[in-house]
Amino acid sequence: ITAVLSVSITIESILSDSDGCATVNQDQVQSIDEDTELSSDEDPQQNQKCQKARGYVNNSDSLKLKGQKETRKDKHLTHTGERPYSCELCNKGFIQICSLKEHMRTHTGEKPFSCMICEKKFSRQGQLKYHIKLHTGEKPYSCDICGKAFVEQSKVKLHMLNHTGEKPFSCVTCGKSFTLERALKSHMKIHTAEKLYSCPTCGKEYRRQNRLTLHMRIHTGENLFACMTCGKKFTIKRVLDNHMLTHTGERPFSCKICGKCFSQKHHAVTHLRTHTSEKPFSCQNCKKAFKSKSSLNLHMKIHTGVKPFLCTTCGKSFSQKSYLANHNRIHTGERPFSCKTCGRGFIQRHTYMLHMRTHTGEKPYLCKTCGKRYNQKSFTIKLLLINHIRTHTDERPFSCITCGKSFHVKPHLISHMKAHTDEKPYQCKMCKKAFRLKSSLNFHMRLHTGVGLFSCKTCKKTFHFKSNYMRHIKMHDSQA
Repeated sequence: ITAVLSVSITIESILSDSDGCATVNQDQVQSIDEDTELSSDEDPQQNQKCQKARGYVNNSDSLKLKGQKETRKDKHLTHTGERPYSCELCNKGFIQICSLKEHMRTHTGEKPFSCMICEKKFSRQGQLKYHIKLHTGEKPYSCDICGKAFVEQSKVKLHMLNHTGEKPFSCVTCGKSFTLERALKSHMKIHTAEKLYSCPTCGKEYRRQNRLTLHMRIHTGENLFACMTCGKKFTIKRVLDNHMLTHTGERPFSCKICGKCFSQKHHAVTHLRTHTSEKPFSCQNCKKAFKSKSSLNLHMKIHTGVKPFLCTTCGKSFSQKSYLANHNRIHTGERPFSCKTCGRGFIQRHTYMLHMRTHTGEKPYLCKTCGKRYNQKSFTIKLLLINHIRTHTDERPFSCITCGKSFHVKPHLISHMKAHTDEKPYQCKMCKKAFRLKSSLNFHMRLHTGVGLFSCKTCKKTFHFKSNYMRHIKMHDSQA
């Protein structure tokens, strides 16, 4: 015998956000079975539990629908994977229509939720609630292991993966693992080369909408975070926080192998690959591998030939903004990095750091081939070591396209190419003698000025070249 239980739906007041997820519309009401059949042999108490699980509360003879965001139909779609609502612009699918409406704001740029303290706007109400806690400083959830506090409990769960080392999401293409599913989805786009979002100003393309949003701040100047010390501006506050460490000198991230410390975590991760020789980023054009993604991005510009940064003084173009900034110092004469020992100034910090090794005597790169026989021959720059190793292997990767002659290092090839053209762009202002290389001109100038000559302390003989000077010193040593 089957009894028919008449269902009366009453919706008194439901807290609704602008997305309409918590609002019950007519379609949702009709989707509820108005004639629920209750079998005589079924446990009424068990049936009540099922009703609660579906979002109902049994109050006497009537059933009231909770103000929850997911109906029974939505739960069913979660299991089947069906997404009936799709975006007309990017074809992304959604289970709920409110999720689609929320997604459309990424295309329209609509931000209906505004912070009453700083007037910052957001596309989602949840983002506003999270932002408000940044003003109040409220962080009610903390890690049981290290005590770090978070605004949301979900952030604690993600943080715990750092302690456990768990990375449950793996790429089926390359096998790389991730702690977050969204990180995996973002990584998968590297293999598909899918870039749906492009900048209307400069045409640069991105795989994710939020990356494009951050990029647009460069053009609009909106919501930039400025450093109070040097005035430099950043599109992301986290990047500003990392930048502040350069002023404070704090280096909280250290290498577990050699103990070297870094101000930023990704620098420590990249440095660790120098010990492991891991190069996870490879060029699809020439298969050359790199330790960091930024190095790969720089390399790709060699293939594309893109040099968007133009010098307004001489017209020379560069692939990076930092390269242009360094180049402009040649015109302005600015040398912001000065040696405290000898007072010599430098355009780039990297060059300054290399110069400091001439005072400290540090030579961190050792040749394992001849170092055992020739008193540990070492080098101040890693590139010099790489070039030196080629003298042992006789590798000559740089070839002249005119005569086919090969060289160990690229500068030697560049110098050789000028021999075919008879080009001598460097001229002495005193005697008008011309040279193919600037270094040759510098050596020649010592004849006129006498500056930079190498003098023997034993016999007072002077030399233009250090190599000749060192050879002469060994002659005295052998005689002694």
